[in-house]
Amino acid sequence: MAETERRLDKALCDWFANEEVLDTTIGGLLREQAATNGDKDALLEGLPDGTVGRRWTYAQLLHDAERLARGLAARFQPGERVAVWGPNVPEWVLVEYAAALAGLTLVTVNPSYQKRELAYVLEQSTSVALFLVSEFRNNPMAAIAAEVAEDLPALREVIDMADEAALFTDPVGTLPEVDTNDPAQIQYTSGTTGFPKGVVLSHRNLTNNARLFIKVGDLPKGLGTLGLTPLFHTMGCSMGVLGALQSGGAYCPLLAFDPNAALDIIEAEKISWTICVPTMAVAMVAAQKAKPRDLSSLQRIGIGGAMVAPELARAVEGVLGVNVLVAYGQTESSPLITAGRPSDAFEDIITTVGQPALGCEVGIFDPATNEVVGCGEVGEIRSRSASTMLGYNDDPEATAATVDAQGWLHTGDLGTMDERGYVKITGRVKEMIIRGGENLFPAEIENVLLEHVHVAECAVVGVPDEVLGEAVAAFVRIEEGGTFDPEALRAHCRSLISPQKCPAHWIEVSEWPLTGSGKIRKFKLRDEWVAQNA
Repeated sequence: MAETERRLDKALCDWFANEEVLDTTIGGLLREQAATNGDKDALLEGLPDGTVGRRWTYAQLLHDAERLARGLAARFQPGERVAVWGPNVPEWVLVEYAAALAGLTLVTVNPSYQKRELAYVLEQSTSVALFLVSEFRNNPMAAIAAEVAEDLPALREVIDMADEAALFTDPVGTLPEVDTNDPAQIQYTSGTTGFPKGVVLSHRNLTNNARLFIKVGDLPKGLGTLGLTPLFHTMGCSMGVLGALQSGGAYCPLLAFDPNAALDIIEAEKISWTICVPTMAVAMVAAQKAKPRDLSSLQRIGIGGAMVAPELARAVEGVLGVNVLVAYGQTESSPLITAGRPSDAFEDIITTVGQPALGCEVGIFDPATNEVVGCGEVGEIRSRSASTMLGYNDDPEATAATVDAQGWLHTGDLGTMDERGYVKITGRVKEMIIRGGENLFPAEIENVLLEHVHVAECAVVGVPDEVLGEAVAAFVRIEEGGTFDPEALRAHCRSLISPQKCPAHWIEVSEWPLTGSGKIRKFKLRDEWVAQNA
């Protein structure tokens, strides 16, 4: 009680930070499950028609993962980086486990990336191999990779994951001893400079974060998990894959999200929990209303990436029959920072992102003074835990600016904390746009727009969107003599960056609202857009 009283006036919560940190590795955990639950389902193939294709037990999954790992160990040295570029297919999970067993660092790549984006990630990470699928959602990935590979001498192999002979080759290597602090993954997250930064995460980071996610959510053990979020993101390959692994249940990645397919699999496979972003939950509620299924096996739905609207929380409970577990995190924290509890009151579900995750210390700091602010006061959300990244790949300056000498991860998000430790998000220090749960950064899009011959100046901001939470709006000043043509600008962006980054709204401007120092007042642009489109 004294500890609680001591913290009533300061927004700093370490009540949940004293969880035991285990010295686990991804491959070690898979071996443990194969030894104790070898005949239980471990990996299922979720198909677009709502059925399940191939299946692996834990024993079969370990066999295939070690077979692939020995092939990798014969060709690559421990510590080298191998990239995986594909949607939610079982082979993605196999590569994740095999790379971990072989002591390699897995580089995860968004399957919507275009040539420039792929080339940057492969070069910055010094990847020596690329696992991919030939095409996904009309993105000609094999063709793009072939072009990129010509200019990357460090990239020694490009492997089609659908080609079993190419995937399982030369299984004669010796698997190394892997340490819990060894890098396991590099995940790229965009920065305010427009250049993505590679977040280096260790086995210790990822396995403990996923284990404590299972514990804090009181998620059922030994039952099925449906993978709806992309595997290239920590919500998929860490919380999903490694959470299911440590619960001893089966993980079923769904190739591409479809609400009817998701609900059919939940019903047929008796799925017990899943993680999604709000837009997915909205779609599943609508699909269940149109065609009711037996969802009695479903016990938890975790929603992250954006605040949960009251009507959505009510609909999930009333239509899908489960309560929402809210969550907040960043890739730099593997990713969980705060999480809801199954016992949370409805008001806390819809107005907060929960309390600090188990094993995580969270505080609200004044960015200018670095002092902890009072409860209810706005400041920067910072976290400190065993899940904090090792650092940004080959970028010590950015690492030092993000993780301070005391080990606090500066999230760049603004929020408050009440006397119970519940956190609310109020804004962002950085100019991040959250579109459908995915973080987008204006500087990257602005840099692309400025390459257009007719664009003199531009500013990209997030504007409200009923479906996606936020949409991308581009304010553009055209060069004298040029033409403002939104379709041409859209085509220019689409040729260089992923579709989700392309602006949905185009506004021509002749002059900018400026600060005293001459910077564009982006909040003013946003406010004016909202007023005109209310």
